[in-house]
Amino acid sequence: MKKSILILGVLLISNLVFAQHDHHQAKSDTTKPAIMPKSPRQMAMAMVGNNHVHIDYGSPSVRGRTIWGGLVAYDQVWATGAHKATWIDFAEDVEINGKLIPKGKYGFFTIPNANEWTLILNKVWDMHLADDYDASNDIIRVKSKPTNLSETVEALTFEVKDTNGKKGVVTLSWDSLSVSLTFTNKK
Repeated sequence: MKKSILILGVLLISNLVFAQHDHHQAKSDTTKPAIMPKSPRQMAMAMVGNNHVHIDYGSPSVRGRTIWGGLVAYDQVWATGAHKATWIDFAEDVEINGKLIPKGKYGFFTIPNANEWTLILNKVWDMHLADDYDASNDIIRVKSKPTNLSETVEALTFEVKDTNGKKGVVTLSWDSLSVSLTFTNKK
């Protein structure tokens, strides 16, 4: 009997506490669509031969803004996405522009320019934007010519493609252009 009264008392008190704090509870409104973040985290990945290549990035949208030379400044290091810096992970060693890049995870930074971009792999992959970027941690810098697109790409998009089982290409597309980084598996 005492146990039953005790259990009933606990249930009654918890209901009163919940009722008092009901106005603090998030209410579900199924009549409104869920609000999506303006720059959601996205992933791009593919197998290039036996090498799993994985990219994680924040994907902002154009939303009517001037991107190149506007939102994204020319001639300054960019985290190549929104919020946290973009990173790339190679499951196997690769070669880029004749340089051995050991398997692992790297920050993927860029320096956009109207005529030529600098693509950067940096030892530090976990940072907010380019706040803590330090060029002394760069593994490699590669020049790449931007390609004009025939149609606007609204949201920043990365793609990893296997080009022949040993070689691959990472392509970044956004707004009116794209840039690419090619690599070769070492195994």
